[in-house]
Amino acid sequence: MISAVIPAYNGARFLKKVLADLRAQTLVPDEILVVDNGSTDDSAAVAEAAGARVLRQSTNSGFCRAVNRGMEEARGDWLVVLNNDVELRPDWLAELVRGAIEGGARFATGKILSAQERTRVDGSFDAVCLGGCAWRCGSGRLDGAIWDQPRTIQFAPFTAVLIAKSLIGQIGMLDERFGSYLEDVDFGLRCAIQDENGVYVPSAVAYHHGSATLGRWHAEIVRNIARNQVMLVAKHYPAGWLVSVGWKVLIAQLLWGFVAIRHGSGWSWFWGKYEGFREFRVCRQTGPRKVLDVLKQSEGEIRTLQRASGFDLYWRTYFWLT
Repeated sequence: MISAVIPAYNGARFLKKVLADLRAQTLVPDEILVVDNGSTDDSAAVAEAAGARVLRQSTNSGFCRAVNRGMEEARGDWLVVLNNDVELRPDWLAELVRGAIEGGARFATGKILSAQERTRVDGSFDAVCLGGCAWRCGSGRLDGAIWDQPRTIQFAPFTAVLIAKSLIGQIGMLDERFGSYLEDVDFGLRCAIQDENGVYVPSAVAYHHGSATLGRWHAEIVRNIARNQVMLVAKHYPAGWLVSVGWKVLIAQLLWGFVAIRHGSGWSWFWGKYEGFREFRVCRQTGPRKVLDVLKQSEGEIRTLQRASGFDLYWRTYFWLT
């Protein structure tokens, strides 16, 4: 049995499309749950009209809490988590399930293209550097052969992902302290520590409108990401990390701050870091040394893929400085 979980905050016009796409799948999910995060538009009515079960929340409690509630209520052995602003090819779900089963994996993601420019990649799988910053691999690149190679992955974006419910029982739900952004990286790290890898299935194609609710460099998004980057370090890095990789963390975080400033979001970056450092002791857990091995491998993937597809200025500078 397959359950689809869609957190929704406004964006009814997008929600209507993704619900129609789910119903048109060659492998139709057995149930669809829409967790309405206190929308002020007619998202809940649109979902009910499309036959989805609507779980209403009075306020916008964030992506993590909405997804967790949906996963708790879901009856399926496999869970599909989708942003409300994605569109799906008819064989998307069938291809993901096939890829997961054939790969012996308990989570899977596919190729996500831009909904506005469908020859350009919005993202595929994620990778994270030792400095604690993530890259959605392929973001902004033209689609091509490099993004058509199936592979084992450590980090799957929760934009459009398939997860076995048994994995949720083993790893746990999303960490609601993250609110929105990088919660999927945190989940992936917890999986990798327990030797649970996923698969990237490029034949499963979705299209993403991207930050449709707020906008890609909205102050709230930048603040949340800046805060959650610090929380990743606090929650997962092992004892002695300041000596071994602290300089990489400093470089990665400052460089990301410069990018935020360039996009007019410098104050949001600053306040996000302030909030992250304020919560550092509360969130601090001493992770296993294995975390650095996982991140070292993931950083190597970033370097390889950047070299093959053309370096972004951020990553070129990071690798030059480190």
